[in-house]
Amino acid sequence: MNQIFNFSPGPAILPHTVLKQAQKELLNWNNLNMSVMEISHRSKYFIRLIEDLKEDLITLMNIPNNYEILFCQGGARSQFSAVPMNLLKYNDKAAYVNMGFWSNKAIQEAKKYCNPYVLNVKKKKNNIDYIQLMNKWHIHNDIKYIHYCPNETIEGIATYEEPSFNDIIVVADLSSYILTKYINIKQYGVIYASAQKNIGPAGLTIVIIRKDLLEQEKRIELPSALNYQIIAQHNSMFNTPPTFALYLSYLVLQWLKQQGGISTISHINQQKSQLLYDTIDNSNIYINNIAKKNRSMTNIVFTLPNIKTEKLFLKYANNHGLFFLKGHNAIGGIRASIYNAMPLKGVKKLVNCMNDFEKKYL
Repeated sequence: MNQIFNFSPGPAILPHTVLKQAQKELLNWNNLNMSVMEISHRSKYFIRLIEDLKEDLITLMNIPNNYEILFCQGGARSQFSAVPMNLLKYNDKAAYVNMGFWSNKAIQEAKKYCNPYVLNVKKKKNNIDYIQLMNKWHIHNDIKYIHYCPNETIEGIATYEEPSFNDIIVVADLSSYILTKYINIKQYGVIYASAQKNIGPAGLTIVIIRKDLLEQEKRIELPSALNYQIIAQHNSMFNTPPTFALYLSYLVLQWLKQQGGISTISHINQQKSQLLYDTIDNSNIYINNIAKKNRSMTNIVFTLPNIKTEKLFLKYANNHGLFFLKGHNAIGGIRASIYNAMPLKGVKKLVNCMNDFEKKYL
């Protein structure tokens, strides 16, 4: 059978060796003759797994001691509500950066809890989209926190600047960005990321929060299941956690460490994205209208001359074992999501397919 490559934006490809290990251990995890899905989350075996998972994140991301790691449920969308409810009191204000689809979703949810000050930083010049430099973001001094999503998966646009806004708390949705390149955790108050792109399967969201923010006075109506302080006090087990998702995430982090960690995977990710962008830029039919400095490293979007040709390309790609390349319904086009688990040979196969299709099209 020909090898296939899955370019889905999420749930996304998982490392093949991780899936094989999970298959091997499915009926007998940790020599217990039981599946990890069956054992109590309060058992010493599973608590050890949770602690090992935390240690791996600390090691890989260089997380300082004054940060807490929380394992939450509900996906990143739940954090659109949890963030303002945990960080804002009734008269506090927050700034929300609008870079694209997911930024806007976070803004709409925040409006239920505050009157967010919206920063529209995505601009266009000569039909090229770009993101304003952070020193151009006009932020009021009375803002409690600023929220942004540095990588917009649908539009394929990103900013790579490290945030620095004095005493203003920085909150970042890193769902598609986490573990793909090094970030300075100290620049952030809260980081959250749904797992189904670079960490593990859907059903788990990781929150990394500065410990002093856990002690803040909370809104009276804050649900216990979204209360960061309560989640931390219960070691992320206030309710039954997604045990299998946590187990698979542990295996993925072990795999990432074996690859050489974030510095190595970041180099590979840059190779993959550069190869794909070079192919687009050197073609006569593939178009990417994003400034080079703001092109996403993990979600590469492009269009073809018309919808008919795009459909032909998608069919051609499917026939060659390249799947889930259709762009999001919000903008259409083509999108190749090349997260950590996508091997370089998968991108090479896509590039060869694109070149062959262009020759046939022309």
